[in-house]
Amino acid sequence: MNDDLKTAGPDNTRWWVLALLSALMFGNYYVYDVIAPVAELLERQLGFTDTQIGALNAIYSLPNIFLVLIGGVIVDRYGAAKVTLWTTALCLVGAVLTAWKGDFVTMAAGRLLFGMGSETMLIAVTVATGIWFRRGGVAFAMGLSLAVARAGSYAVDLSPVWAGPVYDQGWQAPLVLAAGFAGFSMLTAIAYWWIERRHAIAVPQKSVQSGAFRMRWGRVLKFGTSYWYILALCVLFYSVIVPFRSTFSVKYFQHAHGLDLESAAIINSFVYLAAVIATPLFGWVADRYGYRALMMMFGSILLPLSFIGVVVGGDGLWFTTILLGISYALIPAILWPAVIKLVKADRLGMAYGLLFMLQNVGLTICNLAAGWLNDLNGAGADNPAGYAPMIVFFAVLSVGALIFAVALWRREVGPHSHGLELPGAQRPAGFVEPA
Repeated sequence: MNDDLKTAGPDNTRWWVLALLSALMFGNYYVYDVIAPVAELLERQLGFTDTQIGALNAIYSLPNIFLVLIGGVIVDRYGAAKVTLWTTALCLVGAVLTAWKGDFVTMAAGRLLFGMGSETMLIAVTVATGIWFRRGGVAFAMGLSLAVARAGSYAVDLSPVWAGPVYDQGWQAPLVLAAGFAGFSMLTAIAYWWIERRHAIAVPQKSVQSGAFRMRWGRVLKFGTSYWYILALCVLFYSVIVPFRSTFSVKYFQHAHGLDLESAAIINSFVYLAAVIATPLFGWVADRYGYRALMMMFGSILLPLSFIGVVVGGDGLWFTTILLGISYALIPAILWPAVIKLVKADRLGMAYGLLFMLQNVGLTICNLAAGWLNDLNGAGADNPAGYAPMIVFFAVLSVGALIFAVALWRREVGPHSHGLELPGAQRPAGFVEPA
């Protein structure tokens, strides 16, 4: 990545920035993942179907099919700090609206607003982290930040345990609690914006040129084959793990394995507990030793094995969710930082915008597809076998991820390598900077 940005300030400041961005993401991930632990309450108290429950997360992703690519360009144009502030405010409004009224249309509108802000905010946070840590340790920094973020998901998984009295009040109280976490994220976004304003950094110099938007659109298809393999892996991993873990897993564990809400939530929490530990570890390994594509092959093998374990269940169900979490850890620790090796700095917003856009295509389709399969086959407490088509669907996508991981590894050990298997910022001999 070329060095065409303003100075990113002293080292101690970048760690304060990372702490604020991580705290912001903690609250944001809590709000996103709140649907899974309240899914059974929505079904029982409000009469929601699985298709409607799946739609609450699908509609989060729906606007981002169109908006995140534009959001990436906006990040390139106006800087990460301003965009983070604007989008976090929109997320707060969406979280409040979701908790306001117990009908599907109102709740879906809240999730829509939350989604419109959340994914562009994630682009801004990712770009900001890449800029502040571009001279070293970017994979570890992104891994650490996402580990803290996923601690937010771990917290919401365990919320039926530590916030049991809240859940005893019904479906609304847990969503109000989630809105409180959205308010916490808003405060951290303000603090981060203040630091950026003091240092006046993190705006790529080329992004303020007239015609910058027009120039970027024509270059989307020139990111290179390895970028497209990474994009496919991100889409498939997200399409498999997030709809299952964040929408249907707790309900599935309750119905298919006879667990109560607290036990199902604890089992589900191991996904993010494993990710919290593994994400910065994988990031550190990638920075120090490389082997990024090889690690993706490892994670892609674990993914289909995880769904075999989900079906078998028994005492090893917790181990299965840990494997799922280890696979999930590779996305922010390996795939997202790898984009920095493939794309020039003044087009990072565009590259991440395209990646997150297609991730949201996958999330929208797979949330709706999984809910539809469950309803079509009568899945529920009286018919746990009805969940089988959903599990097969996710397992097939997992095999697709393995195929793309092998393709990425083969390219990166060949003559067209971008240095993904090399430590730190090293480039292979004869490397040509992307156009």
